[in-house]
Amino acid sequence: MSARRSKWTTMLRTPVGATTAVLLFVTFAVAVVGPLIWGEAAAKVDTDAISQGPSFAHLSGTDDLGRDILYRVLVAARLSLLLTLGATAIGVGIGIVLGAAPSVLPRRAGRLVTAVVNIAVAFPSLLLALFFAVIFGVDTTGAMLAIGLAIAPSFARLVHTLSASVAGRDFVAAARVAGVSRPRLLVRHVLPNIGEPLMINATIAAGGSLLAFAGLSFLGIGVQVPDYDWGRLLGEGLNQIYSNPAAALAPGVALIVACLAFNLFGEVAAATVGNRTPIRRVGAGPRPETRSETPEPQAGTTVLAVENLRVAFPNAAGWTTPVRGLSFTVRAGESVGVVGESGSGKSLTALAVSRLIETPGVVTADRLEFDGNSLLEVSDRELRSLLGTSLAMVFQDPMSSFNPTLRMGRQLAEVSEQHQGLSRRAALARAVDRLRAVRIPAPARRARQYPHEFSGGMRQRAMIAMGLMGDPRLVIADEPTTALDVTMQREVLRLLARMRADEQAAILLISHDIAVVSQACDRILVMYAGRIVEDLPTKALLAGPRHPYTRALMGAVPNLATDRDEPLVVIPGRPPEAGAVPAGCAFAPRCALADDRCHAEDPALVTLGNSDRVACWHPVIDAPRAEIVDRPSTVRGIA
Repeated sequence: MSARRSKWTTMLRTPVGATTAVLLFVTFAVAVVGPLIWGEAAAKVDTDAISQGPSFAHLSGTDDLGRDILYRVLVAARLSLLLTLGATAIGVGIGIVLGAAPSVLPRRAGRLVTAVVNIAVAFPSLLLALFFAVIFGVDTTGAMLAIGLAIAPSFARLVHTLSASVAGRDFVAAARVAGVSRPRLLVRHVLPNIGEPLMINATIAAGGSLLAFAGLSFLGIGVQVPDYDWGRLLGEGLNQIYSNPAAALAPGVALIVACLAFNLFGEVAAATVGNRTPIRRVGAGPRPETRSETPEPQAGTTVLAVENLRVAFPNAAGWTTPVRGLSFTVRAGESVGVVGESGSGKSLTALAVSRLIETPGVVTADRLEFDGNSLLEVSDRELRSLLGTSLAMVFQDPMSSFNPTLRMGRQLAEVSEQHQGLSRRAALARAVDRLRAVRIPAPARRARQYPHEFSGGMRQRAMIAMGLMGDPRLVIADEPTTALDVTMQREVLRLLARMRADEQAAILLISHDIAVVSQACDRILVMYAGRIVEDLPTKALLAGPRHPYTRALMGAVPNLATDRDEPLVVIPGRPPEAGAVPAGCAFAPRCALADDRCHAEDPALVTLGNSDRVACWHPVIDAPRAEIVDRPSTVRGIA
């Protein structure tokens, strides 16, 4: 909750956020106190001051009964806003019901509802409002119902689209397989995941409702006498537009200010919801004295320093922590590999370091420094500039990382335009040069093409080229060779090595393939169940790692000497779920060396020898690999 409050506080310090806060405060303050302070003055009839122009006594003049127009505008704020909020609530409520109905109703009934919504969306909202106003009658209630029903179809379409995008995800399929009913599936799994965009669109719809109400009242089919809102005052003011233009100007300005407040609030909400989750410093909390994962000081310039990094996500029982207190460093020009089975927290670590963990995820750290700057203290603007120019990300699936509607050159050029201040032409020329640097043939022609016109290997190289648009100090490559053939794997790894040599950039290579990492990295971090269980140089890995899990990973890699008549070696069991990590060493249930202490106490990551760090109560010293993972009828040993 404090993180969300901090994000809103940060947004309110921006020009748009501050303007929004002022406009909303003024608008709602006038709506609350207006009738109490100026209600009597607004209703006072003065036959000696009929239809007068602006004066010291009446700043916006008077109407045809001598009533002060400015006071009437201030008093009308309450009714105008109440009707707007009421119509918006009706429209949003009906829109959610209609948009979610196809997910709950039988197929034929759901298709019928969808067809009705599609037909209604084809008509302009104002035309629908006029149609419903005639049906419900010419009064305040009828106008509110008419506007609410008019905005419902577009909101229903939005809900239906968002629901369809969420309904195809794995967690919804798992709930459906588990027998969760359709209404419960909708309420618990679908609607909570689309709540934020719905809130933002509801805010923007409120501004449209305010204008629609003013339009109906202006036409005489909205608010009726003796009540009045801004639309009715605007219509009355037009009757004396030539003699007293201020009579129409005052309600017009009020409408503009209120609509601007609603729309700007939607923009601020969208920016706040879309921001990355802030990383904040927290106390380390009580931990066993033997548990210390602070990395040893290393020679050379440190590009990335991480201490006690944790990533947590809320669940029904509290919090799930898939990354549990990582500490490591990456030096300039160093290539560090991160390996482990799926679910060990490798990708989450990279996303947390890059500030890409989205709400509701929470990231905390005792220390997080990149290129000499504390990411815990820099402002969002400084952070964007720092990470945008000095950190490059190479994602596992570049097809989903590139915008399919923009040409490749345009997407690469955007980096230099935003962070280096280059002109559009100069940035595009640099993009072509970077594509040439990663060995993409005919780079000028390729820069004019779209992502789908690139092969998988070319898209991966283009992703590396995007990282080269700045001056990267650190390149985080998350499974960059997955789904590529061995030839393209070699090309991608060569590109990363060339970037390291030419740019003196550090490399953080994430992979499940320990053989690939051992060929490309100087040092390797082995992760299991959200923790680093071994940190060792590549030479030590090839000579014989100390942790049983690392040795099991090495043994599971087939080579030319593997007996093809024997079953492939596997690690018995499976990694624990992030929310169900057992007490003690997380690898103990799968380890042949585990004893009672392993099941009871979680070992700390301590230094053994000159540079190895191992989290194990029984680190292996020259033990046959078969002793590590041997299980009768499960594996035959690790050769």
